[in-house]
Amino acid sequence: MLRARSITKSFGNLTVLKGVDLEVKTAEIVSIVGSSGAGKSTLLHILGTLDRPDGGEIFFGTTRVDRLRTKALAHFRNRHIGFVFQFHHLLPEFSALENVCIPGWLAGKRKKEVEGRALELLGTLGLSDRTDSKPHTLSGGEQQRVAVARALINQPAVVFADEPTGNLDSVHARELHALFLQLRDQFRQTFVIVTHNEELAQMSDRIVHMKDGVVLS
Repeated sequence: MLRARSITKSFGNLTVLKGVDLEVKTAEIVSIVGSSGAGKSTLLHILGTLDRPDGGEIFFGTTRVDRLRTKALAHFRNRHIGFVFQFHHLLPEFSALENVCIPGWLAGKRKKEVEGRALELLGTLGLSDRTDSKPHTLSGGEQQRVAVARALINQPAVVFADEPTGNLDSVHARELHALFLQLRDQFRQTFVIVTHNEELAQMSDRIVHMKDGVVLS
């Protein structure tokens, strides 16, 4: 489903990625682990099309995304890729429901269709009674579940998560772990996760170890 070949990336004189290869299958949860500076987040941002590689190829199915122009790439990203970050990046002036709906509206989908999908997702994630709540009234775990629902609204091929439990306590972190497993089993959702959380990594289908800009295993 996702194939990256010989990915390189440098910032000035610093080479961060040194020819990374990675394949991810549909309905697979892959965790990328390694020490700080290993290149994990840089790789995640490139795979998620938030940054471009200096060299190499990235395919989503038969689409080579590293060759797409800026407008086409943004369109592809909105329709096929979801993101969950350590800090939830919810818009404070909007309700939980509205935050989830925004990527669907940006994709040009009908308002009622998007709202129906958002309500379904919020219900699946245990937030049916929080749809009208603003982010500041939600717990950290609830905010992260809203962020997960937002990532899923356009039924993406893959969700990229960058340290998704980094801002959560252990209880909410375990709840998020269980949620990822539920979404994989229920929706055949694919996840690629960068994490320092050993428990989250261990529950994955596969762990990819990085060091000094290369994949070790």
